[in-house]
Amino acid sequence: MSRPDPITPGPGQESVQDYPIPPRLDPVDSYIRIECNGIVIAESSKAIRVLEHGHPPAYYLPPEDIRVEFIVPEAHLTTCEWKGTAHHYGLDVSGQRRPAVAWCYPEPLPGYEPIAYYVAFAPVEGLRCTVDGALVQTATGVTDGGWITPGIAGPFAQEPSSDFRTPLVFAAP
Repeated sequence: MSRPDPITPGPGQESVQDYPIPPRLDPVDSYIRIECNGIVIAESSKAIRVLEHGHPPAYYLPPEDIRVEFIVPEAHLTTCEWKGTAHHYGLDVSGQRRPAVAWCYPEPLPGYEPIAYYVAFAPVEGLRCTVDGALVQTATGVTDGGWITPGIAGPFAQEPSSDFRTPLVFAAP
């Protein structure tokens, strides 16, 4: 398969094509805010970005910065060859359920221990996710929960225009 041509980053941007394999952890002090139905679900300035070649960054937030009363455990798990087994969660906010919007690695593989119990949220419809006030977008067809902000350039893995294909691996609970 051919790889798509990287988009030349503009001023103040970084290219996801420059992110490494295996993924790198990148602690950030950016202000992260996640809302659902107008209610703040999480706020943090202690997030960790996971930077993986071709993918928009996923932001992992410490559990103390998340309103856990809205988190609903789900039965399925997924496996990442680098990070290990992820437990998935939905949200229940104001009586509206949003399944499969968050995940965490309670026991990550070696090298990824800093994200243990940190929670990542997918920027899906119904969630308003921001980084330093900038609204996050999601790419069509991207299933890894990456956050597209004005500071990154693609192309992004799993976009229809891309030749990247990284399937999710589901494991029994």
